[in-house]
Amino acid sequence: MSLRLILTRHAKSDWGDPDLPDHDRTLNARGHRAADVIGRWMADQGIVPKCALLSTATRVAETWDGLAPHLDTPTVQRSAGLYHAAPETIMDEIAALECDDVIVVAHNPGLAALAQYLVVETPQRPEFYRFPTCATLVLDIPGESWLSLGPACAQVEHFVVPRDLTD
Repeated sequence: MSLRLILTRHAKSDWGDPDLPDHDRTLNARGHRAADVIGRWMADQGIVPKCALLSTATRVAETWDGLAPHLDTPTVQRSAGLYHAAPETIMDEIAALECDDVIVVAHNPGLAALAQYLVVETPQRPEFYRFPTCATLVLDIPGESWLSLGPACAQVEHFVVPRDLTD
């Protein structure tokens, strides 16, 4: 058996209101388009997670709103602990799930660091290291439990950024 983990960074947010708290920032128009494009791509690839684990930030909720119409993901869980979480915190949140096919939509630098920690072989793409907005990494992890998450445990199935799909 294997597990599937999808890591998606929230889409591009709007910085137009300097008085708005960071947690409450919304997506800009480019971010809305990117979330829709990534959602369509996932559906076209047959990547439909059973569970979604989301940060409580507004830009993450709006990213999910763009992805979700293309996916038939029955279980959605929001966690304040994922807001700017460290890789260890993200792994703990995943380990608490009883689902073998999970998408996590959250933030950098935690997602980028987690991605680099988990992969056996790094994709030969400079974008991988900075994990830009709406970047999506699909991982295959041998094992039956999220407790098998650890260093260099995952094979990369896909790594995509919205620009790959819109040029």
